[in-house]
Parts: sequence; structure tokens; C-alpha cells
Amino acid sequence: MVLVGQSQQVPPRSYDDGNSVRRVEKRLLIGPNDGAPNFAMRRFTVDTDGHTPYHAHPWEHEVYILAGSAELRTADRRATLAPGDFAFVPAGAEHQFANIGHEVLEFLCMVPLDGEDG
Repeated sequence: MVLVGQSQQVPPRSYDDGNSVRRVEKRLLIGPNDGAPNFAMRRFTVDTDGHTPYHAHPWEHEVYILAGSAELRTADRRATLAPGDFAFVPAGAEHQFANIGHEVLEFLCMVPLDGEDG
């Protein structure tokens, strides 16, 4: 069955410990409960001065920037990303996405189902 939906109608999950992750929301747009057998599609919003944790894990990411300005931080590089830009983060690579602009950062992130925590 084909699934069609509105991302704003998917309830967000908030992440903010005041330190390692700040002002982040995730919406699981497509996942295992939707019959997806291999990948999850998530929409992240990162408020101004917010960032995802600096971390690594055994799965890859494919990221597409929808709105705002991001800095992708890795062990050996910092890259500035804008709407229309994409990034591939390989399995095992340390990384963090930080909002470096004055508006909300929004991006899509696709991972294998093993990488989705629900």
C-alpha cells in the first residue's frame, strides 16, 4: 500500500539535555510501522543555537537540507550546508549538525531501520 502524509501532522519527539543535544525535534515520517522494510525517513528541526549530539554509530546517514543554515562537524572537517545541499555520513563517522543561522534548521535524514530509535 502506498503511504501519503503531511510531515506537520506527525507528532515530534523532542531532544534537549541542555548540553550534548539542544533544541532538536524529530518526526519519523516513514518507518517500520508504515511497512518500510529497509529505511526510515526522518524530518529534523533544530532551533536557533541548537545542535544534534556529536556522536558515531554503525549505520550511514543520507541528509538533505530543507531550510536554514547548518554546520556539519566531523573529526576532520566542518562544512556549511544550505537549503538544497546534501551530505552523506558514512557508518562509524563522528558527526554533529548545528544550526548556525537565525532561523530554524530543517533537514531530512534517511537511515537503515537499525538506525531508527522510534
